[in-house]
Amino acid sequence: MRYLTAGESHGPQLTAIIEGVPSNLPISIEAINEQLARRQKGHGRGRRMQIEKDQVKIVSGVRHGYTTGAPITLVVENKDWTHWQGIMSAEPIEGAEEKRRVSRPRPGHADLNGAIKYHQRDMRNILERSSARETTVRVAVGAVARQLLAAFGIRVGGQVLQINDIVAKRQDVTLDELIARTEESPVRCLDKEAEPLMMAAIDKAKEDGDSLGGIVEVIVEGVPIGLGSHVQWDRKLDGRLAGAVMSIQAFKGVEIGVGFEAAGLPGSKLHDEIIWNEETGYSRKSNRAGGLEGGMTTGMPVVVRGVMKPIPTLYKPLMSVDIDSKEAFSASIERSDSCAVPAASVVAEAVVAWEIASAMCEKFPCDSMDDMLENVRQYREYTVKY
Repeated sequence: MRYLTAGESHGPQLTAIIEGVPSNLPISIEAINEQLARRQKGHGRGRRMQIEKDQVKIVSGVRHGYTTGAPITLVVENKDWTHWQGIMSAEPIEGAEEKRRVSRPRPGHADLNGAIKYHQRDMRNILERSSARETTVRVAVGAVARQLLAAFGIRVGGQVLQINDIVAKRQDVTLDELIARTEESPVRCLDKEAEPLMMAAIDKAKEDGDSLGGIVEVIVEGVPIGLGSHVQWDRKLDGRLAGAVMSIQAFKGVEIGVGFEAAGLPGSKLHDEIIWNEETGYSRKSNRAGGLEGGMTTGMPVVVRGVMKPIPTLYKPLMSVDIDSKEAFSASIERSDSCAVPAASVVAEAVVAWEIASAMCEKFPCDSMDDMLENVRQYREYTVKY
């Protein structure tokens, strides 16, 4: 499977085209919209989320609720487009070229690098596409992937582990409980003691014109043994998962399983011992590897964490240089969130779901869900008996 996205933050719409989804997969638009709504929630979101009420339109590849095997086109309209038509119109508008033109690059953004690369004197041509608004349609794509995974009993959940310097205490709960409890939390955090502290820190940052980052975790259960491969560097699933999470706007680090903690552990306390029983086959006593060894899934839950930096759009902006005058100025201000870590948790779930679903389609290549379901069933029987 593969997909492309298109669209700008203040353009008329965001679009994704997905190719390679097997036919006869039931698709629920309501389930996609539910994921889009989850992305819009979270303490610390800005005024843009009060404008947008994201809803998907499926304009190809699905008929009467089932995929046809043809490319799927997803569209999410930008409601804010009505306020930006004169600025963002694809047609030339006399006198509009200087309106809302951006000549002061914002530190921490793609503005300056992109403008130099693409020979743009108006950095709006960069910031519109590099904006995290693009994650809206990636969540829609991930929602399609989640529905494919659900057909095989594979489930995805996520949580916020840290915002700024406030770290949630680890809690041993089932994935069902994690999903239910984080959905009720304004910061998608299981720790009820850390939750109000996180919210207070976000409020303080907003008051100060500042922003906060954090750490999110994604867990995927029900993944069969052997997705991905060890035979080539670009087929290693852990590398693809890391790349997917790092591709989310403002993410600066990824770890799988215990991640960087492994540097301080001897091998005897790191590697997961292998066990077997007649009913379930092979398993591990622990899951420090995060469900991946040698670039392949082990059958244990896949655990991926990502670090999101503070959003670089500040209401008390840092200093920059005007590209026209070369004089020092405060960077330009674009409407933004003070903390988007809870929303980023949903985005991380989406991109991880996509990579797992894509790996499923590589391991069990079929044109239709009927064949794929049977192949996966036979393979699971084989792995238990092996």
